[in-house]
Parts: sequence; structure tokens; C-alpha cells
Amino acid sequence: MRHRRCKRVGNRKTQKKQRKYYSGKKKKHTVKAQIIIKRGAKKILKTNFCNGKKHDFKLYKESKVTLRKETLQEADTGYLGIQKLHENSVIPKKKSKKHPLTKEEKKYNHELSKQRIEVENVLASLKRFRILSDRYRNRRRRFGLRFNIIAGIYNYEL
Repeated sequence: MRHRRCKRVGNRKTQKKQRKYYSGKKKKHTVKAQIIIKRGAKKILKTNFCNGKKHDFKLYKESKVTLRKETLQEADTGYLGIQKLHENSVIPKKKSKKHPLTKEEKKYNHELSKQRIEVENVLASLKRFRILSDRYRNRRRRFGLRFNIIAGIYNYEL
């Protein structure tokens, strides 16, 4: 018995739109959300969204976030090169195959992760709403609106 290839559903225009949101890394259609959080107050300050294909740092550059120079900005390793845009920013050191981390660099990363745990806790509480953790099955156009409503609910609970 021969296996047949499935026919493509929809016209080329909808296929092109879907292709924009397809992430080859995750092997599914994705939407990316970027969140700026005030660490001490655990308050969500700004959100930004794009297709899941786009790199984190490219999304940051396109969002044109403006912070004061004295504001400390902590980011994860997806934002390499952020020091060129904002001098007062901190990211963890990355290891490579040829250059493993020294004990001092590991200690630096550990201290940084202790500070960032508040931000990770905010993200975990947002994932309870299932919009970030599960597959989003509604209209992509309304993802930003719904996420901002959830962020507003979270800030209101504070």
C-alpha cells in the first residue's frame, strides 16, 4: 500500500501567512512575547509580541525600548550584544566547547541568577494562565490583546 502525501489546505496567501509564524526550532507555529518587568515591585511594565521565528534580541531592537542610562537592565543569554545599546546591562557569561567557564564566571552567573529569580517567578505566574505555556488556539491577531489583559490582571493582583 502506498502512502499519499496530504493535500495542502487553503490558498497560497494563507500558507504564506502561516509560514511567517512557523518556528523550525520548535517545529510548530509560535508567537513570541517579550516582557519588561520592574524587579523590586514585580510589576509588568511593557510587553511586545512578534512571530516565533524572530530572535529575542532582534525583537528588543525593533521594540525600541528606552530606559534611562542609570537603569540596570538584566537579560538572559538571548540578548548578547545588548551592552552596545544600553551600557548599564548585565547578561550571564556563555560557555562554548573550546572555552568552558571558569569558577569566577560560574559564580558570577550564579549570583546573577539569584537576582533574576524574581523575574522568573513573574513569568511562572503568567504561565498559570496557559497563554504562554500551552498552544495558543485562538486568532493570532488577538494574542497581544489577550496577553495584555492577563498582564493587567497580574498587576492588579499586586
